[in-house]
Amino acid sequence: QVQLVESGGGWLQPGGSLRLSCAAPGSIFRIYDMAWHRQAPGKQRELVASITSGGWTNYADSVKGRFTISRDDAKKAVYLQMNSLKPEDTAVYYCNARLKPIDYWGQGTQVTVSS
Repeated sequence: QVQLVESGGGWLQPGGSLRLSCAAPGSIFRIYDMAWHRQAPGKQRELVASITSGGWTNYADSVKGRFTISRDDAKKAVYLQMNSLKPEDTAVYYCNARLKPIDYWGQGTQVTVSS
């Protein structure tokens, strides 16, 4: 079992920046592929960005060039740096840890982008 604890969500105006953090204390963190997903009201959950245990990254087209995913295996944490935020980025953001075939999810953190 992996416990994922997210933090860093909030409200901000368009064009702003925010960094989300996800900690996984007590886990063998380095072996997990990690990702951030989001779910907006009335929409399906979608992949935002992922990073493998080896450090390979992948991004949704909608966030390429604006968001950066990173991990710190020593701190057992994964981060999502979000820049140039848009109202359409408003969603609950979920941290995900994957060790196939098992997925673990955090509780989610709300990000609201509005003027």
